[in-house]
This record gives sequence, structure tokens and C-alpha cells, in this order.
Amino acid sequence: MKRPTALKLVEPLDRQTLGDRAYAQLADLLISGRLAPGDKLSLRTAAEVLGVSIMPVREAVSRLVADKALEVAANRAVRVPVMSATQFRDLTKVRIAIEGHAAAEAARMRGDDNLVAIGTAEAAMRAESLLKFPDLPRAVELNKTFHFAVYDAAQSPILVEIIRALWLKAGPVINLDLRGNPDRLAKGEAVRFHADVRKAIEQGDAEAARAGIAADISGAANFILSRGGLTI
Repeated sequence: MKRPTALKLVEPLDRQTLGDRAYAQLADLLISGRLAPGDKLSLRTAAEVLGVSIMPVREAVSRLVADKALEVAANRAVRVPVMSATQFRDLTKVRIAIEGHAAAEAARMRGDDNLVAIGTAEAAMRAESLLKFPDLPRAVELNKTFHFAVYDAAQSPILVEIIRALWLKAGPVINLDLRGNPDRLAKGEAVRFHADVRKAIEQGDAEAARAGIAADISGAANFILSRGGLTI
């Protein structure tokens, strides 16, 4: 059947639904550490902020509950789960294995654009750490940006998808490391590890990149566990 001339001028519809968009936005809040364990999420407020009706938000929240990134409390309130220390240690071990592998692959597979993205992200967080009054929520966001610049360099969308699923659970807890702790940022452990990873990837040193990411993840985890903010 011949296509009418008028239809040739019509742009294809965006295949991403409002529910998909709401899911992506809420997932990014979790991955970026802008929501903390125990934080409650109002569906109505989220809908207003996202500029959509409550139905796409409800759909997105249902998916995040299925992902175990959110939970519904006894009073029907939606909140970020509070992780136990045992669960966090288990998650940390898995992250070290998978994200360390991604960093090693990044050292082997990275392109010039990846090196620029990694270098830019590393420099931005380093600059934030040197400020007298750093923006701590921004530092949390910059930490995520650096890590995913590294993982994107592995050239494996499936691997990045797996890591994003891990960060849905880890992001809010990682939040406890940098946000609200200016001394922690000023000490520069994360900044130093990031610099080590960037250098290793630039030099194509897969094992050094793996070790740098492992040290970054374990260092943050040890600090969080030492604070005793997680349940037993």
C-alpha cells in the first residue's frame, strides 16, 4: 500500500512511555545516591516534580519494588530499603568482582572518547574535593559519573546493565559515604583511587584498573560499616 505523502513528514513517535521515563528518572535518583536508606517517596510529589500524572509514577515504582530498589512498608508508604550490614557486605563483594572486571575491560577496550569522559569526570570530582565548602550531593553525583564513565569504556552494554542493577541497591548506601561527610571527601581517598583508575585505563593496565576500583569500593564500604549506620 502506497504511503500518503503527508505521513512522510511525520517524525516517528518516541517509543519510550511515560512510565519508562518515570522509571529512568527515579532509578537515577537511587543510583546517584540522592535518596538515602529509609527515605520515603511520595507518589504525588514525584508525579508533580516529573510533570506527569500519578499513573506512570505508580508503574515506575512497581518496577522498582520488583527490582528490590524500593519497598512498600506496612502503612503502604513507599521507601528506600534499609540494608543490613550483612547484606551490604555481600553486595560489596559482588560489586568488587563485577565492577573490577568492568574496569579491567575498560583498560583493554577504551576509545579516545572514553578517555576524555573518564578524565573529565575524575578532574571534576578532584576539583570539588579541593573546595573549602564542597557541594557534597554534587560530589556523590560526580562519583557516579566517574564510575559509569569507566564502565561504559568496557564496551559492554550488558555489563553496564548488570552494574546499574547493583547500583540501584548500592547507590543510597554509597550516599552515606560522601554526602554529609566533608572530612571524608577532603581526605581524598576516593579522589586518589579515581586518579589511580584513570591512569591505569590510560596506560592499558587492566589489573591496576581492577585493583583501583576494588580499593575504591572496599574503602567506601569499610567507612560506611565503621559508622554503624546499617542494621545488624
